[in-house]
Amino acid sequence: QVQVVESGGGLVQAGGSLRLSCVASGNFFSLNAMGWYRQAPGKQRELVATITSSGSTNYADSVKGRFIISRDKNTVDLQMNSLKPEDTAVYYCNANLARTSWNRRDYWGQGTQVTVSS
Repeated sequence: QVQVVESGGGLVQAGGSLRLSCVASGNFFSLNAMGWYRQAPGKQRELVATITSSGSTNYADSVKGRFIISRDKNTVDLQMNSLKPEDTAVYYCNANLARTSWNRRDYWGQGTQVTVSS
């Protein structure tokens, strides 16, 4: 009943840009923070950027100054600039929401592959 769907991944050369988009849809009581996480082979999943319903943002140090997260209601975008090979990972959209007033939890998209060639 809740779907979180990412789009926009692909292959790009180092120094290039990509824009990821995510939409949370379905019936839910409230939608709180949304964000992006990524996981590269052999590494733990890490936070990339988050944004609250009020617009407060949080970025990983590794992407500050290069990535910009934005939000419009139930959509969240990630503009990725000056991409580096180390940005290569599967990027996952996260939506913290409550289907009812009492059961808030995280919902995840299926992930979208971002590959940055050196």
